[in-house]
Amino acid sequence: MPMDCESLILAAGLGTRMKTGLPKLLHPLGDRPLLRWSVEACRQATGRDPFVVVGPESAQLRSAAGPGVRFVIQSDRLGTGHAAAQAEAELRGKAGLVLVTNADMPMITADTYRRLVQAQAGHDGPFSLLVAETATARGFGRIQRDGRGRLQAVVEEAQASADQLAGHELNLGAYCFRSDWLWEHLPRIPLSPKGEHYLTDLVGIAVAEGSAPLPVAAEEEEAIGVNTLEHLAEAEAALRGRINRGWMQAGVRFQDPATAYIGSEVRLGAGTVVLANTHVRGASRIGADCELGPNSILQDAILGDRCRVLASVLEGAELAEEVEVGPFARLRTGTRLGRGVHVGNFGEIKNSTLGAGVKVGHFTYLGDATIGEDVNIGAGTITCNFDGSHKHPTQIEAGAFIGSDTMLVAPVRIGRGARTGAGSVVTRDVPPHTLAAGVPARAIRKLESDE
Repeated sequence: MPMDCESLILAAGLGTRMKTGLPKLLHPLGDRPLLRWSVEACRQATGRDPFVVVGPESAQLRSAAGPGVRFVIQSDRLGTGHAAAQAEAELRGKAGLVLVTNADMPMITADTYRRLVQAQAGHDGPFSLLVAETATARGFGRIQRDGRGRLQAVVEEAQASADQLAGHELNLGAYCFRSDWLWEHLPRIPLSPKGEHYLTDLVGIAVAEGSAPLPVAAEEEEAIGVNTLEHLAEAEAALRGRINRGWMQAGVRFQDPATAYIGSEVRLGAGTVVLANTHVRGASRIGADCELGPNSILQDAILGDRCRVLASVLEGAELAEEVEVGPFARLRTGTRLGRGVHVGNFGEIKNSTLGAGVKVGHFTYLGDATIGEDVNIGAGTITCNFDGSHKHPTQIEAGAFIGSDTMLVAPVRIGRGARTGAGSVVTRDVPPHTLAAGVPARAIRKLESDE
């Protein structure tokens, strides 16, 4: 059942410490913009599309947030408390709880946000907040407790004393508030020395009223907030480790998990082996018992069971079962390979369909081609599919044999069981069961059935 909770993501900061000229939340983490990780985690945790607070110049962020997100404008950047207050008109009365978090905390999972909301749902106090133990502070405020271990305050790093800075319990900037308490108390946040209103001051306000907030522990890797490119690299490494650990638990073997990059939307079949320096990205779907790499890149690729891709690049290609590709092959968008197809080294295929059992020799280019079952494509074969203005199709029927270094000048059709001689330039259709050779190729003779 969906929780009675809305979520609010604070994303109006400028992120100037990245020093790249690109807004911080548009930097890619894995296969998503940084902002999208918080959006998806909050959506999964609450069952509702989140609200996102953005600055006035927010067109790019709105696009990066993805569909369904609702936006609130913070015209003047006056701190996190001020940012949350901008959403009152949208959120007041919508739900009993409000989850508030920062957009630059991509490693906090939906499960952790869900635990935070559930903790507050069972808590009599005004709000709960995420904390983590780590020696790497990354600019977070320090949690202060009294002698009995009760939460007393959050001290921002810039205002902390040396003793306070020595503490390792950090505030992660993620809260779940009782909504009526939040809207009543946001106007009470004092102005900081920097002229801003900080959500963290609500901790002291709650304690002064005799109702201490509830700390909820997060994992140490969830405390990676991104303010610099160094932080982004740390998040990349942590995300890669999290994703790869999940797949290893599901039966996927990694030769070197530190150099294997698996996208968050990718699906891998049990028994598959991912070798070193391999990237599988986008909406790729990999069957069982495949072997990928080393040094392979798969983008939006679909592979059946027991395929092998060695040191090759696949972009939008679909492979049936038991296909072998590479090394050093490239399969481009629109490529469909039938069961048992072999594509040798330095082969390139684009927008072509190859039937079961086709063998493609090395140094071959096939574009806009339809190839029947059990065809042999000799090394160096080229489909000359572009005349300078238009692409033209090549069709090779089942059982044909294309000799090495054949040029197939499209549009052209090679009949069933036909053959071309090595070095031929085929400019006309070749009838079934016919040998054609020469420059330009001409029919030499009919082939016997045993040929």
